[in-house]
Amino acid sequence: MNYCAQCAAPVDHRIPEGDDRPRFVCQGCGQIHYQNPRIITGALLTAGEQVLLCRRAIEPRKGYWTLPAGFMENGEGADAGALRESWEEAEARGTLAGLYTAFSLPHINQLYLFFRGTLDPVAFAPGPESLEVALFAPEAIPWEALAFRAVEKTLRYWLEDRAAGHFPTRHETLEPDRRFAPRNG
Repeated sequence: MNYCAQCAAPVDHRIPEGDDRPRFVCQGCGQIHYQNPRIITGALLTAGEQVLLCRRAIEPRKGYWTLPAGFMENGEGADAGALRESWEEAEARGTLAGLYTAFSLPHINQLYLFFRGTLDPVAFAPGPESLEVALFAPEAIPWEALAFRAVEKTLRYWLEDRAAGHFPTRHETLEPDRRFAPRNG
């Protein structure tokens, strides 16, 4: 950030009085510009024993598989965002059963929220951000071609929890993992 969104004066990156971390502070009007983590919301939608995955048509990780998910919009709840993203990426409608996984990624200032649910009806097609959309049986999940670590962890928990017949809500902090770094070129 170079200029204040309030008055267009230059900003400094410094720790404001009474704060504990650097912020962008306007040199003219003193406005403090807070930058907060971005929230990604999505859905693990199933049809029977199969899970819906989308093959990404956009970067980052174009060509890799993911659960339908994306950035939450202002003015919407996380569950509504998960349903919206399911429609945008997979033209899929779902019925959500509740929050399933929450992953904090402080190294990239993101929070992933995945809701568990069912396809209702069982119909889907690629949206503009997906190359293809498909249902995968557990043994056919493309583990080596998953786009994001939070997706991989959510799917692994789903397999464990499915076997146990119990789906607790889970939260953890994920550290960087080179397997999921954006590709160069």
